[in-house]
Amino acid sequence: MFPEIGGRSAAPSPSAAPRRSRWSQAQQAWRTHWQLYLLVSVPMAYFVIFKYIPMAFNVIAFKEYSPVLGPWGSEWVGLRNFELLFTNPVFGSLLKNTFILAFYLVLASFPIPILLALALNEIRTGWFKRTVQMVTYAPYFISTVVVVSMTILVLSPQVGLVSKGLGLVGVEPMNLLAEPDFFRHIYVWTDVWQTAGYSAVIYLAALAGIDPALHEAAKIDGAGRLQRIWNVDLPGIMPTAVIMLILGVGNMMAIGFEKAYLLQNNLNLAQSEIIPTYVYKTGLINADFSMATAVGLFNSVVNLCLLLAVNFVAKRVTGNGLWR
Repeated sequence: MFPEIGGRSAAPSPSAAPRRSRWSQAQQAWRTHWQLYLLVSVPMAYFVIFKYIPMAFNVIAFKEYSPVLGPWGSEWVGLRNFELLFTNPVFGSLLKNTFILAFYLVLASFPIPILLALALNEIRTGWFKRTVQMVTYAPYFISTVVVVSMTILVLSPQVGLVSKGLGLVGVEPMNLLAEPDFFRHIYVWTDVWQTAGYSAVIYLAALAGIDPALHEAAKIDGAGRLQRIWNVDLPGIMPTAVIMLILGVGNMMAIGFEKAYLLQNNLNLAQSEIIPTYVYKTGLINADFSMATAVGLFNSVVNLCLLLAVNFVAKRVTGNGLWR
């Protein structure tokens, strides 16, 4: 019983109610959802160990690194490595080759998975749809080394299928891998062949989330198949497409090193030498770790700027972005 004040019982004020501490709330949440926390801890540990901790060693870019003294004991040289990079005669061609190849790759690899997903979504024959999905999805699981080996065999001027086909129409066989002008086309379209089916799965999942009532309403209004694709399917997957485009542009400067290095030779070096291959040759082959770190740090900063810029533009134009 509460003491009466003015004939009424005095209830305790809200501030007098017992309040649980943050620590006790955290303990209760852990006891209730410990399985989920344990599951999340594995990818978090991966990112901390292999992504965030190595970021501290970017300090090598500002030092004259010595393996004997280590990253913290080496002599501090400030921005000297970046000055050497920007005044290097090959820096302009490296930046140009990387930007052109990356932009070409994004331009080619962005619309094709969308078109493939829209086409697969319209197929009503089950076995044919599954077959096409399997054929287009399987190359994603082929390693880069195998893909490059297949490319070299197909484009071989002696035994390659392309040379045989050119011979049938009376054209002299060409060593396409030795021509600098063909390097970007070979790199980009082999990458599209390898990844289009995998990327299309993301858009198929987005298409599956579109309300079927929208298609029924469009049919009632007399819309044809192409009109429903344009007015229902494309707007439905637009948020997903924008996110994929932002991630693609934000990852432009981090194009695959393995394929470029394996397709590279002395004859096509004018267009195949890009920043990732230069970092490998400078850092590991020439053992200039400070310069290689400076190049890699510059590459990461450019990637970050591209990501922020395209996210800003996408939010202004479409209202969708990576974050609010």
